[in-house]
Amino acid sequence: MKVSEVREMSIADLRDRIAVEKSNLDTMKLNHAISPLEDTSKFKKTRQDIARMITILAEKENQQ
Repeated sequence: MKVSEVREMSIADLRDRIAVEKSNLDTMKLNHAISPLEDTSKFKKTRQDIARMITILAEKENQQ
């Protein structure tokens, strides 16, 4: 997800999206424990997206 897309989201949308991405990451970890994933770089990309969204959420909350 691009930074410009994240910045356009509202605070409520960001919170919802962070929750969804965290659950997706947990699911991927579980699936990887059962049978190895072909593309493990998705873990890093997902963690980076979550961190990016949390950072932008904090910026938006501090502006208010």
